[in-house]
Amino acid sequence: MQSPLFAHNEQQTQERYSLQNAQMLRVALQGHDDVLARNGTMVAYQGLVEFDAEYRTGNEVRARAYTGEGLDLMRCHGQGTVYFANLAQHIHVVDVERDGLTVDSNYVLAMDSSLHHEVIAVDSQYGISGSGKYQLNISGHGKIALMTSGAPLMMQVTPDKYVNCDADAIVAWSTGLRVQMQAQTHSSGVWRRRGNTGEGWELSFMGTGFALVQPSELLPPQNAVLGQGVAAQFGMGQQGAYGQNQGNVWS
Repeated sequence: MQSPLFAHNEQQTQERYSLQNAQMLRVALQGHDDVLARNGTMVAYQGLVEFDAEYRTGNEVRARAYTGEGLDLMRCHGQGTVYFANLAQHIHVVDVERDGLTVDSNYVLAMDSSLHHEVIAVDSQYGISGSGKYQLNISGHGKIALMTSGAPLMMQVTPDKYVNCDADAIVAWSTGLRVQMQAQTHSSGVWRRRGNTGEGWELSFMGTGFALVQPSELLPPQNAVLGQGVAAQFGMGQQGAYGQNQGNVWS
């Protein structure tokens, strides 16, 4: 049998984390280095690998119930090779070091079990569609695989050059950055998007680090059902696109 499909063979590498292609992550397990992955994202594996639901502490359960932010993870352990993917999202492997990483949980695909994650609050007096006012702080030393809708933009932040990002497009940023969340409006109707520009909320980053932005603003997931009412039209509340699709990477 012949076909161009046979050109898409397994990538041979000694790296623990590597990309089979732009939308598929390859992770090598050696029996002593577990990987935590988003539930249901394994698409194939070879070898003796087991998948178990990851235990969540009481604090994690309470934080998830209160903020809506958190991760549903499975622990992958054993010896072999595992492939992960989710809705053909673009995948990026990041080394987390002492500075830490702040990320929306919707964009996390997999990470080393040695990394620690906890819910933190973003400086805002409003609940924001898309980014929300709670995020995950990833700390420790290890690798994490993030997902974006398309090829992203990495913006460098320096003390003399701060960066503003649309709250619906931001994926992750350096934990050490100072963050302010604000409405793109000077009128009293802060819940309305400004005029007909389509621009609503933004995050301002100051300090030294980076901000990762995707070329998408709250695109609905496949087969998404949006809520009804005025709030839903602006993506807010439990009836909005974000509230209706908490567990989906597109939200």
